[in-house]
Amino acid sequence: MTNSTALGIDIGGSHITAALVDLNTRSIIEGSWNRTRINSQGEAADIINGWAVVISEVFSHTTTDVRHIGIGMPGPFDYEHGISLMKGQHKFDALYNLNVKELLAERLGISPEQIRFINDAGCFLQGEVFSGAGRNYHRVIGLTLGTGLGSAVYRDGASSDGDRWRRPFKDGIAEDYLSTRWFVKRYQEISGEAVADVKALVARIGVDDRIPQLFNEFAINLGTFLSTFIKEEQPEIVVIGGNIANAADLFFPLLKKELEKQQISIPVVTATLGEAAALIGAASLWHAFQEA
Repeated sequence: MTNSTALGIDIGGSHITAALVDLNTRSIIEGSWNRTRINSQGEAADIINGWAVVISEVFSHTTTDVRHIGIGMPGPFDYEHGISLMKGQHKFDALYNLNVKELLAERLGISPEQIRFINDAGCFLQGEVFSGAGRNYHRVIGLTLGTGLGSAVYRDGASSDGDRWRRPFKDGIAEDYLSTRWFVKRYQEISGEAVADVKALVARIGVDDRIPQLFNEFAINLGTFLSTFIKEEQPEIVVIGGNIANAADLFFPLLKKELEKQQISIPVVTATLGEAAALIGAASLWHAFQEA
């Protein structure tokens, strides 16, 4: 690889986000960001064409002829061979059992070997370890706290889906207690009022004295969940991202005390890259190749 630039892509259920990444500075190249809606329930050719249009547009921001692409893709997916295994998830059904790597390469006029895939859940953590809060660590776990609960594990130079969202927890599963919907549901229970999200709750602090206690309850739940995750994976650091992490000041102090009760003293930090983490993480699949 004679060039230090790679294209990072995040594939969502309704969009594709792509940007060029400078692998030397480990950052997004300014002006190359493109986020476009895609009909994930369309025909296979339409989906591939839609992705290819965005990729070609982003590549127009570089003068190099080298084309290396890293893609964060939801599962189930054969990441090594590039074959989609998604079915019955209301997205990408038309790609089921198709070799996405070959189809996309053909449409772009490049070799399939110039495209690599990574699980989208692991992509956030891959980026944070490559360029953000987890840099210079070798064993890392990550959580994304938002609409749902995402988890990832980084070891041996690669991130993978932690798949902890559905672990049994209290009277349900972990995601029931560690997501936006828990805050919305719990606040409704104690106040009788509806709020849209955690941001709306934060805005009410100082008006409703019950809200800090809500974050304390969340911190205890998160500490219980994390202590098990940490003991299983033995990381050097924990990186927490997602929208709820924007309110980290309201639950991190008690969270760390809860972990200390379990004799856990490793750093717990907030993610630093935001939405760029997934793009940088996907592009970083080419970093070792660049160095070689």
